[in-house]
Amino acid sequence: MPFAPDVVEALGAAVALANSAEPPETLGSVEALRAFYDTWGYTGVKPASAADLDAVRAIRPRLRELLTADRDDAVILINAILAEQRALPQLVRHDHLDWHIHAISPDRPMDQRIQVETAMAMIDVVRADEMSRLQTCSARDCDGIVLDLSRNRSRRFCSTTCGNREAQAAFRARRAGVDLSAGA
Repeated sequence: MPFAPDVVEALGAAVALANSAEPPETLGSVEALRAFYDTWGYTGVKPASAADLDAVRAIRPRLRELLTADRDDAVILINAILAEQRALPQLVRHDHLDWHIHAISPDRPMDQRIQVETAMAMIDVVRADEMSRLQTCSARDCDGIVLDLSRNRSRRFCSTTCGNREAQAAFRARRAGVDLSAGA
């Protein structure tokens, strides 16, 4: 995989955050936001209020747009985010990560840090011409985003739940003699 660990973490967090808006809502409380912060290894000021939650939830559509954009449109969105947030790249080292780039002060609000960290990670995706690593879930009833970091680029579903649901539907269709590939 051509991405550094901090890039993989930022992309995973961005996908998880964008997908949290899909039913069922998984970012419904400040406690859920704090768990998200901890799970994805964010640094800086920990979110503590309903305003923090509202601000993070408000950026989900923009992250979805960035993560599903084609390469040229992604560049426009990346540059806009970095300019809006006045990003200033600096090398930092913390926790389990060796030297890597942060481009926003740790005291800035979490929604701003998420946007900048996602934009910085997407720079590597664009430069490596790996936009195909991000796609929409293949499940018929899901619009979740898939981050495919597999060697053979075989990941099709945003979650095990979607994969299992599709496998079960295909099994039932085979038993009933229905061809699901003809469209649902």
